[in-house]
Amino acid sequence: MTVNLRRSRQDEAEQLLAIWCRSIDETHDFLSPADRKAIESELRDFLPDAPLWVGVTSQDRPIAFMLLSEHHLEALFVDPDARGGGVGRLLVSHALTLIPTLTTDVNEQNHLAVGFYKKLGFVVTGRSPTDDRGRPYPLLHLSYCHPSFIKKV
Repeated sequence: MTVNLRRSRQDEAEQLLAIWCRSIDETHDFLSPADRKAIESELRDFLPDAPLWVGVTSQDRPIAFMLLSEHHLEALFVDPDARGGGVGRLLVSHALTLIPTLTTDVNEQNHLAVGFYKKLGFVVTGRSPTDDRGRPYPLLHLSYCHPSFIKKV
């Protein structure tokens, strides 16, 4: 499948929220129903104006998205139907061209994501017992560590 990257548009916020919902439902079975609902509500308000990068099919249909801040990958979500097709790797590779010292946080209980980032060259640099909103979901703090750097250390 051919995947392109572009900036998000306000009119596709519902499509991106649907990607988030499908992805979360596949990977975040540890979330309480109340927390999942609260996060979805926050995203519904946030997504229309968020400066996202979106992975789209050749028909311009969104299948993944990421949010970057100054030095941090804040979010990466891939539609479960597109998982394993390279769109997550493409988004992270693009992020690394913009931010070579990229960091990210991942829910410790999301073993699929932890493995994905480690496979791409990220290393665990710390852990927090709660998420950024104080909910009881531990976060692993990761930093990109170029493979040649790892060999020198």
